[in-house]
Amino acid sequence: MGIKNKLTVMSFLQFFVWGAWLITVGNYWFGTKQWSGAEFGAVFSTLGISSIIMPAITGIIADRWINAEKLYGILHILGGLAICYIPQVDNPTTFYWVIFAAMLCYMPTISLSNSVAYNILKNNNFDVVKVFPPIRVWGTIGFIVAMWITNLSGNKASANMFYISAFASFVLGIYSFALPKCPPQKLIAEDSTFAKKLGLDAFKLFGTYKMALFFIFSMFLGGALQLTNMYGDTYLSEFANVPQYADSFVVKYSTIIMSISQISETLFILAIPFFLKRFGIKQVMLISMLAWVLRFGLFAYGNPADGLWMIVMSCVVYGMAFDFFNISGSLFIETTTDSRIRSSAQGLFMMMSNGFGAFFGGIVSGIVIDKFFTHDGVRDWHNIWLSFAGYALIIAVAFAVLFKHKHYPEDVSKVSH
Repeated sequence: MGIKNKLTVMSFLQFFVWGAWLITVGNYWFGTKQWSGAEFGAVFSTLGISSIIMPAITGIIADRWINAEKLYGILHILGGLAICYIPQVDNPTTFYWVIFAAMLCYMPTISLSNSVAYNILKNNNFDVVKVFPPIRVWGTIGFIVAMWITNLSGNKASANMFYISAFASFVLGIYSFALPKCPPQKLIAEDSTFAKKLGLDAFKLFGTYKMALFFIFSMFLGGALQLTNMYGDTYLSEFANVPQYADSFVVKYSTIIMSISQISETLFILAIPFFLKRFGIKQVMLISMLAWVLRFGLFAYGNPADGLWMIVMSCVVYGMAFDFFNISGSLFIETTTDSRIRSSAQGLFMMMSNGFGAFFGGIVSGIVIDKFFTHDGVRDWHNIWLSFAGYALIIAVAFAVLFKHKHYPEDVSKVSH
């Protein structure tokens, strides 16, 4: 198997492991187990905590002591063991701790898979900028295929979704040991401060008004990102409680409908260079925030019959909402920070959006839905989505007013070439 094909398989399995349960776990939690919303929010906060503490630690281990591909394989095998145990769990507290253990192993493998791919491609004289994106797209395809398998095999609310995920995790873990070697680079100097080793030196960027503002908005938007992952599939499945929609395509194949979001994600990536050149980084970030308002608003008014177009449109808009902020935010860091702390700053961006954003988004949304929008065990989805749309709109307006950034087209073209 060629180098590119080996990395394509790795990328496919990396996100297949996640896609098998991430979007459907709400169905298992609310439908099969009948547990409460407040505790469910805490489960998704484990993604945030793991994103905050683990990537830097595993980065240091791979840089100093162990081959990156071996560490990557070990983490997938350990994560697979934790996921495999979930079906035995019969209370929310234990579920939380087992998922937390699984996420401590899984979240750092996202950045590790990128490092392994970059390393192997560079060592084999490939142009990383040209060759990596088509490999990475197979990760999203893996996520979509896993969602379809979970749904079509009738497991979107059953414990089997975890077995599907664990099996893929074990396969990837074993497969990793057959990848080309990525020995420790020892790029982090021995005498570096502890803060520098953990990439915490980028926190000094909070001393600049504009950067502090950018990171705070990243956190608020990171909260929005997890909301549809957490509740989207459950929302569509609960149309089964309305007699006229009970047998609809949307209820039976909710996970496949949700996968339109991931398909849209792969297509909007292709549109980003055009939008960035035309509108600039700030406007593209703002378009992303308004897309979140649409994402939630369309869900609020959609239904499986005459409102089906709204549900589908919401999933299409997700691609723009997700990609435009992630990629334009990353380019903002690339074009405005000192090269010496750039990689730490990128890490901080991910920490604020996927870490703190996911943590607070998970906890707060769970409590709010339970307290204000659940009556006798029935969730008022219309007002839940409207409140999320209002949240995204407030962020968008505040960002437009407070965040000042001059667009220089040459900045963007310098990075993209």
